[in-house]
Amino acid sequence: MNIGEAARHAGVSAKMIRHYEQIGLIAPVPRTDAGYRIYGEREVHTLRFIRRARDLGFSVKAIGQLLALWQDRNRASADVKAFALAHIEALNAKAAELQAMARTLQHLADHCHGDHRPDCPILEDLAGDG
Repeated sequence: MNIGEAARHAGVSAKMIRHYEQIGLIAPVPRTDAGYRIYGEREVHTLRFIRRARDLGFSVKAIGQLLALWQDRNRASADVKAFALAHIEALNAKAAELQAMARTLQHLADHCHGDHRPDCPILEDLAGDG
């Protein structure tokens, strides 16, 4: 299948497929005499794996590590679990950070009169005047 068909089947854009190939996340595929890429089910399966890992918030670097684990049939599942647990910990930390930011902004918004007056605690805080 060509890159457009592979993109459709994998749920990613053709641009992302080219990007993944360029950065070495996927191996280059064979090309026709006219230079068009030719993808098979194996490549589409790998692209789906990458898309799902991205959906779960893994970085490109982490996806490379996950792909290596996935392709290593001698890997220990404990290694994969430890990798996932570390990612969960990072996601929880990021979620807590986002919640703290939301609480701070909500507090500032609650103390802003929101009327015709120019004074605003939101802008004062951002400027470091609050």
